[in-house]
Amino acid sequence: MGFAQAIGGTRYSFPDLRTLLARATPLRSGDVLAGLAAETAAERIAAQRALADLPLRHFLNEAVVPYEADEVTRLIMDRHDAAAFAPIAHLTVGGFRDWLLAAGPAALAALRPGLTPEMAAGVSKIMRLQDLIAVAAQCRVTTRFRNTIGLPGRLSIRLQPNDPVDDPRGVAAAILDGLLLGAGDAVIGVNPATDNIETTIRVLELLDAVRDRYAIPTQSCVLAHVTTSLLAMERGAPLDLVFQSIGGTEAVNRSFGVSLSLLEQAHQAALSLQRGTVGTDCMYFETGQGSALSADAHHGVDQQTIEARAYAVARVFDPLLVNTVVGFIGPEYLFDGKQITRAGLEDHFCGKLLGLPMGVDVCYTNHAEADQDDMDALLTLLGVAGVTYIMGVPGADDVMLAYQSTSFHDGLYARAVLGRRPAPEFEAWMERMGVAATGRDGGQIPAGLAPALIGLG
Repeated sequence: MGFAQAIGGTRYSFPDLRTLLARATPLRSGDVLAGLAAETAAERIAAQRALADLPLRHFLNEAVVPYEADEVTRLIMDRHDAAAFAPIAHLTVGGFRDWLLAAGPAALAALRPGLTPEMAAGVSKIMRLQDLIAVAAQCRVTTRFRNTIGLPGRLSIRLQPNDPVDDPRGVAAAILDGLLLGAGDAVIGVNPATDNIETTIRVLELLDAVRDRYAIPTQSCVLAHVTTSLLAMERGAPLDLVFQSIGGTEAVNRSFGVSLSLLEQAHQAALSLQRGTVGTDCMYFETGQGSALSADAHHGVDQQTIEARAYAVARVFDPLLVNTVVGFIGPEYLFDGKQITRAGLEDHFCGKLLGLPMGVDVCYTNHAEADQDDMDALLTLLGVAGVTYIMGVPGADDVMLAYQSTSFHDGLYARAVLGRRPAPEFEAWMERMGVAATGRDGGQIPAGLAPALIGLG
């Protein structure tokens, strides 16, 4: 079965759903690189019009990656909830857009099991930025481990104290910097410069010692490979969250060295530790548009649809946090600030719609056509859209990963102008410590700061 649409006297044909979705995607460099993008704006509009007229039921009858060849496709199809889908089963993609814009939090939450990621990606392709923001702002996703993340009116921050040589003094200094500026309620998470078991355990012990000494109601994580985390748990390391980068096809996950069964093994191991105090959500996933193409594992599917499929993998494991590192892979996939902005809002929308606690690393690499003004704009738009959490990096410049992100001060800005507050348990802790955690009064640190944190370094 193919699809066709005429625009301005020219008839455009799309042989299958995979091609239709790719041609309907707003322009981005990764799809051009893959040879999947519409060749002209007219062809893109034709594809979007054809997509808008497509019945949602069609997504259940045609897989963009073959069922027999891909465990992610099997996961998506086998777990689809027909009863949850029933309220929208009669709609086209265009009608679904209208339905979403009128829906409230309860209806959106009830719909989640009935949605496939391809449906979410498809409707996002015909939505304006304000549509993506308006719907995402109505999606409520709450998770818990040592604090409660995702409540309305809250904005959490991952404290990212990376060090280029995993020096404990450098990590500790960045932690102190972040805590004094209200960051860390999402997680205190370190990307290790060297992914080996000795480094992982050393940094885990440092993070846990800081958390325990100052009774911080948050969770820590070393973003090592899942197999390293499994080994760390076997050795008795104080591991809170299991981290893993994931993608939307079996092949891209294989390139990351993981499978659904391995993720399930790690999930069960982390649950068995029972380290959470207010909840048991103990997985942390990162994703990003372009990872499948860079691994030649995209099966001819556009990068945004593949990204949405990664969220189907994530939601199986009830994660505490999911983060799209939206501009990290580089301009080969998202060329400039405009493409990064669109992708960040798409990812956040699709993740929240599918029921995930979505954060966004508002970021870019130094060779992208983007700057911090672009990041300020995206940060603000995501804040309006109700993003669950953002990154807090010293000076917005990650000296280990060599990319530009958002700073602790950026988090204070977003909380102040949007009236957002940290996770409630963390906010109470910050108040006890005498730190302005929400950006009130200009985000100043009180002169009479309690001395408890001063010896951290």
